Amino acid sequence: MSTGFGAPAALDDQIQLVLDLLEQGRAPAEVETTHVDIKEEPGRRDRRGKPLPANRENEEAAGYLAGEMACMANTPGGGAIVLGVSDDGARIGTGLDPEWLRHRIFQLTERKLTISARPLVLDGCRLLVLSTPEAWEPIPHKGRYRWRLNDNCVDLDFTSWNDRRLHRSGFDWSAQPSSHSLADVDQTAVEIARRYMREDGAGSGDGSHLAMATSEDMIRRLNLVDADGRLTNAGSLLFVGTPEIGIDYVRREVPGGDSTHRVPRAGRPWSSDFDESFGPFVSRREAGSRSLLEQFAAVEQAMDVANAVVHVPDGFAVHQIDSIPPRAMREALVNGIVHRDWNSPQPTTVEHVGSVLTVTSPGGFVGGVAPSNIITHPAAPRYRSLAEAMAAMRLGEREGIGVDRMTADMLSLGHPPPVFSEVDGPYVRVALIGGEPDQEWLRFIGMLEPYPQGNLDLLLLVYRLLDRGWADADSAAPVLQKPVRETLPMLQRVVVEVQINERPIMERVHGSPDGHPLALRLSDGLRRHFSRKLKRLATRTGRESVMLGYARVRGRISSTEAADLAGVTASHAAQMLAALADAGHLVGSRPNRRGRGFHYLPVRKP
Repeated sequence: MSTGFGAPAALDDQIQLVLDLLEQGRAPAEVETTHVDIKEEPGRRDRRGKPLPANRENEEAAGYLAGEMACMANTPGGGAIVLGVSDDGARIGTGLDPEWLRHRIFQLTERKLTISARPLVLDGCRLLVLSTPEAWEPIPHKGRYRWRLNDNCVDLDFTSWNDRRLHRSGFDWSAQPSSHSLADVDQTAVEIARRYMREDGAGSGDGSHLAMATSEDMIRRLNLVDADGRLTNAGSLLFVGTPEIGIDYVRREVPGGDSTHRVPRAGRPWSSDFDESFGPFVSRREAGSRSLLEQFAAVEQAMDVANAVVHVPDGFAVHQIDSIPPRAMREALVNGIVHRDWNSPQPTTVEHVGSVLTVTSPGGFVGGVAPSNIITHPAAPRYRSLAEAMAAMRLGEREGIGVDRMTADMLSLGHPPPVFSEVDGPYVRVALIGGEPDQEWLRFIGMLEPYPQGNLDLLLLVYRLLDRGWADADSAAPVLQKPVRETLPMLQRVVVEVQINERPIMERVHGSPDGHPLALRLSDGLRRHFSRKLKRLATRTGRESVMLGYARVRGRISSTEAADLAGVTASHAAQMLAALADAGHLVGSRPNRRGRGFHYLPVRKP
C-alpha cells in the first residue's frame, strides 16, 4: 500500500502497519492509533445485529463518517479510517462507492473537506481506506469542531490548535519529504525538464543554466530535495511517478464520437505515447508509474498534434493560426496539475473534442479563489513548492498571472474567455473554446492605436460591449473582476486613450442625464466594423433586450438613450419603448408619457 508518495509519508506507513496487524489477526483496539481508526459501516446491521446487504450509498454512514473525518482533518498530521471491520475484528466489509462518499462528506462539511477514499481487499473482504491531510482551517460538522486526542474525537481546543498551527505555519504538502531519494529519479523526467528549460528559458539565462546542471544539482536547485537527500512530494511527483494515472487525455473529433487518441493508451507503456521527434531519451520502461513530467510532455504533445491549424487570409498573405492558443492550452494543463488535490486517486482529465479543450481536476477551489474572481485574485496555490518548481522549469507562471494570459490569448483571437466552474466531486473544470479566429476581431486588434499588448481589461470590455451593447462601471466590474471604484477610472481612460484612426473606439451613451454614472457603447465606426457580430443586436428582439437590460441596471431609459443604444431614430426608439411599456416591462415617469425629461422606469418583478 505504501507508494513512496502520499500525505504525509508517515500516515501512509501507519495505515500499512495497521492493515498488516489486522491481517495477522490482531484486534482493532490493539492496533488503532491517534491517526488511524478502524470502523464498521454504520447502518449495516438489522435490529438483531445481523449484517445487512452492502449498498453503494448510505446516508447514515456518510453523516457519521463526515464527523469522524472532520475530526481527523482538524488533528495535526491528519488521519485515516479503515472502514469495514467491526470492533471484534469481524470483516463486515463495505459496498460504498468512493466517489459518492467523497462528495457527500464534502457537502456535509460545508464544502470544506475533500478526503481520499480508496478500496482494498483484506482477507477476501472489500474495505475502504478514508484519509485526509491536516486541514488549513478547522473543519466543522453540524456546528461543532472536534479533533482527535489519543484515540478519541473531542471538542477542539482552539488555543492549542492555533498554537500548533502557528508552529506549522506555511505548511505545504508538496514540500514535505516523501520516501523517495535522488537515486529513484527517472532520467527521462530529467531530460524532459532540461528540454523545457532550454526551449522556454531562451534569453532569460536562468532556465538555460539550470538545464546544464547535473540531475542532482538541478533537483536541489528546484528545492525538491531535503537536507537528508529525500525528495519532497513535489519532487516525487515530477521526477519519480504518480501512484495512479496523473493525467488522462482523450481526443474526439466530435462530441460523443469514438476516441481517436488516448494518453496513456490502453495496454501501452507511457514511452509509446511520444513520437520520435521528442528525442532519444524517452523511457522504454514497460511497467510501473510514470513521472508527472513524462505524463505532462506526452499529453502536451498530443494536444499540439490535435490542435488544428487555421489559415487566415490577410490581403495577399495567409497566416497560420492555431485553433486554440498553445500557451492557453499549456496553462490550462498546468493549472489542472498544480492546483488539483493530489490526495485524490482520480486523474486530471483532458478532453479534446473538436476545437474545445476541457481540463477537469480533482479538488475544489482553494484560498478564496472562485470563477467570479479567478482573474484578479492573488495567487493561492494549493501546493506552493510544486507551483514554484513548475514555474522554474518554465511550465507555469510564478507571478500568478497564468489565468490572465490564458484569457488574453483566447480573446486576442476573438474566442470566448476560458470558462471556469466547480462541479460535484468536487472538481474544477476549465473549458477553452477555440475554432477559426474571428477575422473582424483580428483586424480590430491590428488597427488599435497604440495596440495595448496584453491589455486584458480592454479585451474583456469590448467583448462585453459586443455581447450586451453597452457597459457602465456597475455592469463591467463583474466582467473585469474588479471593484466598481477601479472599473470607473478604467472606462474613463478608454474613452480618451484607445483609438482607431485617431478616433475613440467607445462613446458615451447619448441622453444620459448629467450626474448619472458614465455609460459607454461602441463607436459608430466599430459598430460598422463588427456588423456581422452585431447582427443579433440589430434585430427587434435584440434591440429590446439591450433597452431592457440598460433600464434595469441604470434604473431608467429615455428615447434618446434607447435610440443611441439601438442605432435607430428617436421616434422609432420611442415606439419601441412604448410597446415595452404596454407589455408590462416598463412604466412611464409620467402617466401621459410626454414632456421634457420624460423617461421610462423598469417594472420590478415580485
